[in-house]
Amino acid sequence: MSINMEVFQQFAEGVKTLGDRAQPTDFCSEEEQVATARTTFVNKLTPAMGVDLEACVHCGLCALACHFHESTKDPKYTPIRKLDLLKRVYRRELSPMRWIHKLYTRDITASELMEWQELVYDSCTECGRCTMNCPMGINIASMVNVMRQGLANAGMIPAELRAMEQEQCSGSLFGIGPEQMEEAINKLNESGLDIPLNKDKADYLVLTSVVDLILFTDNLVGIAKIMNHLGLDWTLQSCGYEAANFGMLSGFEPVQKEASERIIRAAEGCGAKVVITPECGHAYPALRWDAANEHGKPLSFEVQAISEFMGLQAKAGNLKLKKLGQDKKITFHDSCKLGRHSGVFDEPREIFKSLDVDFRESEANGTMGWCCGGGAGVFLLNRAAPLRQKAFEIKMHQVNDTGADSVVMTCGSCRLNFMNGAQQSNWDKGIESLVELVADNLVDAT
Repeated sequence: MSINMEVFQQFAEGVKTLGDRAQPTDFCSEEEQVATARTTFVNKLTPAMGVDLEACVHCGLCALACHFHESTKDPKYTPIRKLDLLKRVYRRELSPMRWIHKLYTRDITASELMEWQELVYDSCTECGRCTMNCPMGINIASMVNVMRQGLANAGMIPAELRAMEQEQCSGSLFGIGPEQMEEAINKLNESGLDIPLNKDKADYLVLTSVVDLILFTDNLVGIAKIMNHLGLDWTLQSCGYEAANFGMLSGFEPVQKEASERIIRAAEGCGAKVVITPECGHAYPALRWDAANEHGKPLSFEVQAISEFMGLQAKAGNLKLKKLGQDKKITFHDSCKLGRHSGVFDEPREIFKSLDVDFRESEANGTMGWCCGGGAGVFLLNRAAPLRQKAFEIKMHQVNDTGADSVVMTCGSCRLNFMNGAQQSNWDKGIESLVELVADNLVDAT
């Protein structure tokens, strides 16, 4: 399967004007913005986060783990520094010695919040690698997310993410809503594919994303072929199909919750026992972890990423794949949100065993694998493009060092960032989807 590069270029051009679609926020003063951000920080800071903020020994090891710091050597991108405003609020409002800290720790300002926007949006993918390198185990990514929530509530989301979050609030993304989704599925079915849409009852609810509907269509086709190959009772639901969650990426929780609730309602409506997220890195933790917390009670279904699902099916002997042989030399890029955040490491590698390919790990892999630089919505931020490219080149060189002919991945955002980075660097490595690799090599595929 291949990508229509003309469609990719159209998508990339559309991203360049995305910020123009953002509606202005209604904050009337900087004082109101500061008060809102401060209140959010206070409400979201947990005791565990307070311990983390007190635990930093300023060793700098988090900087050595950060792709933005290491690609620029700019100390402002040191991960723990991105929490400076949060730490000041903690010290003034919540710390055991707050009555003293208020005397010499100055309050945060609106200009500082705007300055920190670049640090918590443009130059942090919340990949979590810094935590793996921290001798104190400080969960920096979780507190960067709190920073995003504070800025979001204060109306300081970058324009591109604000546009996406505002559109998702109305039930569409990039102009694709339930009606357009149904049209796309019907066209695929008319071409001979069998995608069950809006079944009353099904064991599996499969999610997709706007990126797959308009760009990576072969990914959606591939998932359908895999589910049908396995003979499972499954469906897509037009009332809850979008796996991407721009409320989570922007930090604006009302949209984050509503995007998740649409899926929950759809799953409960059809009685799904398992909900499968597509190749979208953040979609799994958004639904598996955050949605349950926002929902207020355990989910009535299991959540599996498509890569996790395929690996388990392959290990069980249900997924029948062709043996490609050692002439196919590949490496794998672990999505940070699926791997480091969610523990989905072994399952994708089960696929490579089943395909019997020459699989080559990069030097840094698994829990210490490097981020591609485009996650957590960074790929959509136009001003972040030069910085994002520098970070991507770390990953590019590591792939080159494996000697593999192509790199396989399980995240659409990573794939977009790899494709864009490859264009910028004239890189000649293949960029493959794990779903499409599997769908192309089903034993009974026609």
